[in-house]
Amino acid sequence: MIQTSARLLKLLSLLQSRRFWTGGELAGALEITERSLRRDVDRLRSLGYPVHATPGIGGGYQLGAGKELPPLPLEDDEAVAVAVGLRAAATGPVRGLEEAAVRALAKLEQVLPKRLRRKVSALSAVSVRLGDGGPTFDADALAALANACRDAEVLRFDYTSYGGAASARAVEPYRLVHTSHRWYLLAYDLDRAEWRTFRVDRIQGRPRAGGRFKPRPLPAEDVAAYVSQSVSVDAYRFRARATVHAPADVASAQLSGTAWRVEPLGPDRCVVHTGGATLDALAFHFAFLGFEFEVHEPEELVDLLRRLSERLGRAAAAPRDPGARVEPNLPQSDPHEGGKAGRPEDH
Repeated sequence: MIQTSARLLKLLSLLQSRRFWTGGELAGALEITERSLRRDVDRLRSLGYPVHATPGIGGGYQLGAGKELPPLPLEDDEAVAVAVGLRAAATGPVRGLEEAAVRALAKLEQVLPKRLRRKVSALSAVSVRLGDGGPTFDADALAALANACRDAEVLRFDYTSYGGAASARAVEPYRLVHTSHRWYLLAYDLDRAEWRTFRVDRIQGRPRAGGRFKPRPLPAEDVAAYVSQSVSVDAYRFRARATVHAPADVASAQLSGTAWRVEPLGPDRCVVHTGGATLDALAFHFAFLGFEFEVHEPEELVDLLRRLSERLGRAAAAPRDPGARVEPNLPQSDPHEGGKAGRPEDH
């Protein structure tokens, strides 16, 4: 009986790990006959698990959605990943998940084997969350956006722009795109007849679902790159393009996708695109990029960098007065704050 129960748990775990199994594959993984497999499937059904069977050539088994959440057998690395993820969710930026994450974590840690509990505890003991002061999100609102994207439902919501202007929007939602601290909604704005990118934390209240819509072709194959372009370049008065002397993956690891868009250009170079509210702020960020670079546009930025380079060169060559106090005179503004209003709705 114990052996049969263990086999049922393994069968359940296999069905959860893949959408579809042939009878031969399942029987082989369990090292039993297909006749024994059919009996085990019947036992799972008697326990309330909806296991669907398709007869004939190409047939097999798949686990359907039931009325209750079934047991979820996890491998060691999966259990550690879930525990660490729950700890992050308990203190993360998505509002409404904290209490549920803590409850789920308490249940999981209660049944974790000692060896795994020690791993999770070690990670928790040495990990410190750095509060970035970024926006927080309502979990229910985020789920409503995701459901509307999946079900192709028109959404209506109130939105506040960067400058504080309030507006009512009716959109066809398509994708949610997230960075380390922000969520964006890519949608087709029905009133403006244009694709728009909305910052989720600026959507007021819970979005209201309307009727269904027929999905239209996306504005780009690479949605992440499209949204990155929208929020890092298109929203701003000044837009810059430069060649950076570093591989694209190295540059991307250092540059935020919400401030820069990076394109490969050979094995040791890449092209970067960015935008800013002022030329001074753009010059500041290029100066501290950390890589060799050449700016191609706009020409005004090239002239500004040339003048800045000459001024810094004169300052470095001038004799130093050891008693003098040097005050930095560098632009302090962020090139990605206060951008001019444009098609993207993220600013």
